[in-house]
Amino acid sequence: MDSLRLSASTEIARTPEDVYDMVADVTRMGEWIPVCKACWWDEGDGPRVGAGFTGRNELPDRTWETRSEVVAADPGREFAFVVLATGTRWGYTFTPVEGGTEVTESWEFPPKGQAVFQERFGDDAPAQIANRQEAAREGMPRTLAAIKAAAEAAN
Repeated sequence: MDSLRLSASTEIARTPEDVYDMVADVTRMGEWIPVCKACWWDEGDGPRVGAGFTGRNELPDRTWETRSEVVAADPGREFAFVVLATGTRWGYTFTPVEGGTEVTESWEFPPKGQAVFQERFGDDAPAQIANRQEAAREGMPRTLAAIKAAAEAAN
């Protein structure tokens, strides 16, 4: 079983450091991620490797919370976290380009996560995995567009 991977990119007319600061503030994720409604740091934590946070997600048929841990926090270059229950990795890289920053959002759903889905959903696991993959594929461009709009409006 291989990891499932997706990514999407956009250019934003702000510096890599500016965009990193926005994305690494997980308390703002509910502003731009379609499924995410809120995130909050563990008491005293912030955007550093090893920091923990909780996210609340909503779909029309359910609401759930996830626990995540920051695995990359390199200001102006990369911010990433792993959802602890499944090992799903969400990452953002920030590359300087003329006039701003190319931001790439990536999603990786590892074999560990697929096994969790198999255990949780049984025969329905392949459909559930396909749904999550499609949600990531559709959500990433929307997320990046919302980050771009917020970043450029603040400029």
